[in-house]
Amino acid sequence: MKSEILKILRESGEFVSGQELCERFGVSRTAVWKAINQLKTEGYQIEAVSNRGYRLTESPDILTGEAIESFLKTEWAGRKLYCLDTIDSTNNYAKKLAEEGAPHGTLVLAEKQEAGKGRRGRGWSTPKGTAIAMTLLLRPDIRPEKASMLTLVMGLAAARACRELLNLDVQIKWPNDLVIGGKKICGILTEMSAEMLGIHYLVIGIGINVNMTEFPEEIRSVATSLRLEAGKTIDRAELIAKCMEQFETCYESFIRTGDLVELQEAYQALLVNRNQKVCVLEPGHEYTGTALGINEMGELLVETEEGIRAVYAGEVSVRGVYGYV
Repeated sequence: MKSEILKILRESGEFVSGQELCERFGVSRTAVWKAINQLKTEGYQIEAVSNRGYRLTESPDILTGEAIESFLKTEWAGRKLYCLDTIDSTNNYAKKLAEEGAPHGTLVLAEKQEAGKGRRGRGWSTPKGTAIAMTLLLRPDIRPEKASMLTLVMGLAAARACRELLNLDVQIKWPNDLVIGGKKICGILTEMSAEMLGIHYLVIGIGINVNMTEFPEEIRSVATSLRLEAGKTIDRAELIAKCMEQFETCYESFIRTGDLVELQEAYQALLVNRNQKVCVLEPGHEYTGTALGINEMGELLVETEEGIRAVYAGEVSVRGVYGYV
């Protein structure tokens, strides 16, 4: 009920009578009052006026189940939530939950991540209270070789969410980064447990630089945050909910066709590497060419002197010939 009351107050923007809330939920005025007080203790500023009711005047930037649920419009993505304070890795926690039988669509979030994972064994730390560190657990009925496409599905969903909420020119750096003005704001890591013919479960971890105002010297030239780019503080709970909404839509398109054919055009439009000179870094080998876009399987098509090569998103990095993008 608490998250529903928060949602009603937020969407109204005006006073909502206590009687209306009582009738809506079939509870007493005392129950409504207790829920309102709980929200206040979490940092929500709620004005109460006799004969007028309650009005939300300010929301804290906190990641609680109630905060996120008050924005969620999904059927299944993020409906089972685990909101943690400090953890080593949301991917690790999600895999533990998966082994215990957690359902498709379970979402794990952490205010601070101390040993997050990047691609190719790199670390990914998350400062407390400023970023989004989350992992979505999926149980797709697809063959394991198609799993890498879900990294692209999440990338497209997160880019769309940021663009829709903040009107920022967020682009995708294939296969797993989001960038603004050539600087990274987001990384994605997909891991799975599978056998030859099927996937037991799959987790997609995503880290987004949201409200940071500064970065260490060694990454300042290649990293930025949504707050720095938008010039305002971002509501992380709202952005998480929007990411889940966009992902659910993109995922269902992917499942329907078994590939990215329905998402390919939208993905191409946001691809920062497209028509650019790139360097493809494969284990023990690298080459340069021009990135043409992706095919329906999510492979990057690179035109080289020997012809067009399809690059699979596995243990491969793609960088601009003269820099990060």
